[in-house]
Amino acid sequence: MSGAARLDIFRDLLDEAHRALDLQFGFELWDGTTVPRDLPSYAMRLVIKRENVVASLLRRPTLDTAVNAYVAGLLDLKNGTIFDLAAQRPQGKIGRRLKGVSKLKALKAAFRFFRAPADMPRPLDRPAEGTGARDGKPSSNKANIAYHYDVSNDFYRLFLDPEMVYTCAYFQPDWHDDLARAQTDKLDMICRKLRLKPGERLLDIGCGWGALICHAAQHYGVKAVGVTLAEEQAALAREKVERLGLQDRVEVLLKDFTQMEGEFDKISSIGMFEHVGIANYPTYFRTVHRLLRPRGLYLHHCIARRAKRSDKAFGRLKPEAKAIMRYIFPGAELDHLGMSVSNLERHGFEVHDVEAWREHYQRTTRLWWENLTANRAKAEAEVGPETTRAWLLYLAGVSLGFERGVIGVNQTLASKRTRGPSGLPPSRADLYRDGSR
Repeated sequence: MSGAARLDIFRDLLDEAHRALDLQFGFELWDGTTVPRDLPSYAMRLVIKRENVVASLLRRPTLDTAVNAYVAGLLDLKNGTIFDLAAQRPQGKIGRRLKGVSKLKALKAAFRFFRAPADMPRPLDRPAEGTGARDGKPSSNKANIAYHYDVSNDFYRLFLDPEMVYTCAYFQPDWHDDLARAQTDKLDMICRKLRLKPGERLLDIGCGWGALICHAAQHYGVKAVGVTLAEEQAALAREKVERLGLQDRVEVLLKDFTQMEGEFDKISSIGMFEHVGIANYPTYFRTVHRLLRPRGLYLHHCIARRAKRSDKAFGRLKPEAKAIMRYIFPGAELDHLGMSVSNLERHGFEVHDVEAWREHYQRTTRLWWENLTANRAKAEAEVGPETTRAWLLYLAGVSLGFERGVIGVNQTLASKRTRGPSGLPPSRADLYRDGSR
């Protein structure tokens, strides 16, 4: 069958499905025609640029196929964004609503497209060598971290705040849009939760581009050590330390945190724990416990999934979660809040406070997406269109996940457990000075 005949069959089937689902957006096919045919030029539409996208989806009807088609530029959106598309998703049970679609037409289209070429590029199926392992080895950890964080410092500058903070911001006293202010407020809240004092030693596990360790040294007088496995991050963080004249108070190490020695008064882990892997949690918490002085404070900040009815149910991941962990954060795994608290208590910590920041991260990732969208041309020139599209899709996806409560983020303050008083103040009043909430 000719390509034109296949197109006609697919267009008719898609038109029928469009009516059955009562979709509020349309489709643009590879010959430039639309479904419905009278779709206004200003209407949002999903663009299918080549017929091999349909053939590939038919042979392998997974989210992975759709994501690869989008990243390759063969699926696109016009007159709208991923957020608009999510807002206009069909209501109710899709399968039930599709019962009215002709099964004969569906079978006919399937038969024809099974015989069509399906050589669609899959750019995300080419991960860097050595990534994806969760064995906890320093070499595996380094490969996984480099895959995501060593993309390009200049690329990350296009959507992060001036201090290059790549974790959840803290918006107060209201939901404003000033990302730089929100990230500074986050850094300060972390320092206040840790009750940092001049002369104390702070270890930041997964220090990124050095924003927290520099802020803590500048404003709280601590001696800070940051560890990271990302070479580009470490290089830029060291440049920042030198530029700020903090060489005598701040050190950046390119090192696996398990290989650290010494004792610290306070330890922070902000958005690093997601990379550890569930099987490696005992090693992680034992290491933090070993490095922290008695009654020392540890701030555990991490993204988490919702707990399920059983551990077995929790282990079953949705396709979108698998895609992010496979294509964006290789080797990563998320726990749930109860697992973090249990592990802290199990490994010799006393939990003092837990605060949920889900909505803060929803807003943070949305602002990152908006910044990257505004700088899309520069991003494509820096890292290429495929990486840019992958990051735009990932940022939008996690923002929607936070918005819907599928994932959250929590800050848990704990101390190295000892007998007697913890040394913490009797209330949280000192955290919310200057009227912040």
